[in-house]
Amino acid sequence: MRPSEEQTILVTGSTDGLGRRLAAELAERGASVLVHGRDPARVEAAASEVGAAGAFVADLASLDQVRRLAAEIDQLDTLVNNAGLGMVEPGMQSADGYQLTFAVNHLSHFLLTQLLLPKLREPGRIVNVASVGQAPLDFDDLMLDHGYEPFRAYAQSKLAQILFTIELAERLDGRHVTVNALHPATLMDTKMVREGPASPMSSVEEGVEATLRLVTDPDLDDVSGRFFDGTRESRAHAQAYDADARRRLWDESERLTGLS
Repeated sequence: MRPSEEQTILVTGSTDGLGRRLAAELAERGASVLVHGRDPARVEAAASEVGAAGAFVADLASLDQVRRLAAEIDQLDTLVNNAGLGMVEPGMQSADGYQLTFAVNHLSHFLLTQLLLPKLREPGRIVNVASVGQAPLDFDDLMLDHGYEPFRAYAQSKLAQILFTIELAERLDGRHVTVNALHPATLMDTKMVREGPASPMSSVEEGVEATLRLVTDPDLDDVSGRFFDGTRESRAHAQAYDADARRRLWDESERLTGLS
């Protein structure tokens, strides 16, 4: 991997919480950091505070805006797919008519990653911020039209990110690009957690440390397709290791994002 000062790194969802702290830390290490968010004023404030090399506004609930975001970026060394939603109320949909949590947490980053892969320099890294909160995907009801429950929607979307991680690692065979997923820390003290039903259990700094390791640690140069709980490699839900499930999710994600 290149030294941080030679890298351009995009961190999605970097106007608050883990993303903002991670962007700041990477910028302090000399990286050219690209910040992203959906609110122009917050993006501008984060870019100024971090000293970002670029600032991008896009609502990941719209696949058209994801495509525009990808088109605006020229070259990358590392992509950190961090933006995400917690638990949302029943019936909330994306601009494309998909269940909102699944659309933002999985489909947007699936599409963004695919569109940015040709612009990713080698050696390159992709880091997907997932969770230990995981629930198996029901391929007959991916949008949870029947029996919707907020946590299940969240946990399903996070497992989808891990299935995508492992499948992409296999499909990147032959390219010097790694992709890994992690649960940064449990119930970090972020706005998302504070506004939810649970109380914070860990600091944002813990999550930054774990995520930063996947972005910068040279010992992980050849490590790909793994799931980490904090700084330790871990096992995801069993469905993540089902090759048929991974391929089925990939095919469905291509269809839903218009890539097929």
